[in-house]
Amino acid sequence: MKHLYMQGEDSSKPTLLLLHGTGGNEHDLVGLGKEIDSSANILSVRGNVLENGMPRFFKRLAEGVFDLEDLQARTEELKNFIDEAANNYKFDRDKVVVIGYSNGANIAGNLLFEYKDVFKGAILHHPMVPRHGVEVPTMPGTPVFIGAGKNDFMCPATESQELRDILQDSGANVELYWHEYGHQLTQDEVQTAKEWYKKNL
Repeated sequence: MKHLYMQGEDSSKPTLLLLHGTGGNEHDLVGLGKEIDSSANILSVRGNVLENGMPRFFKRLAEGVFDLEDLQARTEELKNFIDEAANNYKFDRDKVVVIGYSNGANIAGNLLFEYKDVFKGAILHHPMVPRHGVEVPTMPGTPVFIGAGKNDFMCPATESQELRDILQDSGANVELYWHEYGHQLTQDEVQTAKEWYKKNL
């Protein structure tokens, strides 16, 4: 998978896995990652699917309707890539914290749904529930931050609440942050995520 890797200054810190939204690329969230933790490793990945020329991490059938078969295949592909990258770049696979936005947050959520202990923690900006009615692995105490907009028409509030409930029921320690805006990533949301990260990771 196309990606960039930046070695951090502090080897005790987690590696931040950055997953962009639709139309983004591996450069989009680097500034966000550095804002969250300037001394951590950064592994930023570009999605392998193109929708009208725009990179994504998996196909969709319509707005908000995921191609579940492709989602599963791409989730496995991304999991294998993370494992290989940990080996290639010599970072601790058990200390990966994912930061995803929109489409990137959705595949990050599906990684949590699919694989036990896949992340040390997760920051999910404007995610939806990746799959409904599935059994989710236990994740006792895994810290998860969900950022959501009260007027986000791409990601209804019920999706954010349901995702929180599913993860909490699996044992995760979830904080759900709301702002008054839409699907955009606000500075307040970023700063709240940064403070959350300092306390939890």
